[in-house]
Amino acid sequence: MNISNKVAVVSGGASGLGLATSQRLLAEGAKVLVLDLNEDAGQTLAAEYPDKVLFIRTDVTDAQAVEQAIGAAVEQWQRLDICVNCAGIVAAGKVLGRDGALPLTQFSNAIDINLNGTFNVLRVAASHMASGAAGDDSEESEKGVIINTASVAAFDGQSGQAAYSASKAAIAGMTLPIARDLAPHNIRVMTIAPGLFDTPMMKSLPEKVRAPLIEMVQSPKRFGLPEEFADLCCHIIGNPYLNGEVIRLDAAIRMEPK
Repeated sequence: MNISNKVAVVSGGASGLGLATSQRLLAEGAKVLVLDLNEDAGQTLAAEYPDKVLFIRTDVTDAQAVEQAIGAAVEQWQRLDICVNCAGIVAAGKVLGRDGALPLTQFSNAIDINLNGTFNVLRVAASHMASGAAGDDSEESEKGVIINTASVAAFDGQSGQAAYSASKAAIAGMTLPIARDLAPHNIRVMTIAPGLFDTPMMKSLPEKVRAPLIEMVQSPKRFGLPEEFADLCCHIIGNPYLNGEVIRLDAAIRMEPK
């Protein structure tokens, strides 16, 4: 799929990996609906691209809010071609900690935001993609591309990451069945499982915390750049034979137990 003149929705698109993806899609000529809870960051991005960004403060776990936000973008731009899900939280807590068993609400919150929120956005996006006109720039006449964000924690989660790993493993696990579900509609589905990326959260960590993390990275021995995540998103969008797969973007890191 050619990104130019397409319409994308990026959840979590005002910060971190989502912001880098939004900016790259804009640079490639797309219009972008940004769903995020960060009002200031979202409005700043919309002000920078007044004709190409529609920011709507949205809780991705709210079915009605997501339906209204994506519906507003489709009404404004008359199409939806790309969906990139970056919204999520980092959850930490051992099953048995100093204060006893991990509260079920803490586990459920990670599942709700990371997994249910991802599915909520993609299901609404897929519905609009399927009902829209097929693209005119591809032999396959693609109607849409959906990219979800998992994590290397889906495969080698550390101690204290039960909730986070479960939510990300589920995103990886649903990739193929959703790709199969949407294949008759000419919509592709892919998942990226990032390793350690230099997002604002990671930048805020003290060096004594950052250094041991970098030691687990093989080559190149550094944190990933958000722009490298955005690069892979664009490659997935442009390569029509990528479908139903999870790609680890992690410089060959394998997380240690703790």
